[in-house]
Amino acid sequence: MTDETVDILLVEDSADDAAFFAHALKEAGLPAQARTARDGAEALALLFGTGSPGGAAPLIRPRLIVLDLKLPKVGGLEVLHQLKANPHTRTIPVVVLSSSREKRDLAESYQLGVNSYLVKPMDFDAFAALIRALSRYWLQYNQTQKP
Repeated sequence: MTDETVDILLVEDSADDAAFFAHALKEAGLPAQARTARDGAEALALLFGTGSPGGAAPLIRPRLIVLDLKLPKVGGLEVLHQLKANPHTRTIPVVVLSSSREKRDLAESYQLGVNSYLVKPMDFDAFAALIRALSRYWLQYNQTQKP
C-alpha cells in the first residue's frame, strides 16, 4: 500500500459533475482529500495498479468511493462487482451517484453490495446539498472498520 491519503475516490466521467462535486465538498468544510477517476478502468488502476483486482490488496484505500454507473471503458456496475468481490476492498463504502433511475440499475447495485444509491439532482443547489450531506455522513459520522 502507498502512504497516499484519499478520503474520497470519485469515479465520474463528467468534468462538470466532478467540478460540482469538488466545489460542494469544499463548501462542506471537511478536511477531505479527494481523487477523481474519469472512467472505470482508471478507477481500478488507481486502486489495484495494472494487475488483476481479484484478491489484490489496494494501492490506495479511500474511506469512501462515489461511483457513477454510466462510465466509459469499464462500467460502474463492473467496478462495483470488482470492489465487492475482493476481500481487501469489500468493506470500503461505495455510494452510487448516478442519473439513472432505472429499476434494473438500482436492483443490480444493491445485489452487488452497494452501500447507498443516490440519483443526481439536476439543480446545482440540490446537487451541492446532497454532496455536503453525503460527505458529512460518510466521513464525519459513519464508523468504519480499519483494514
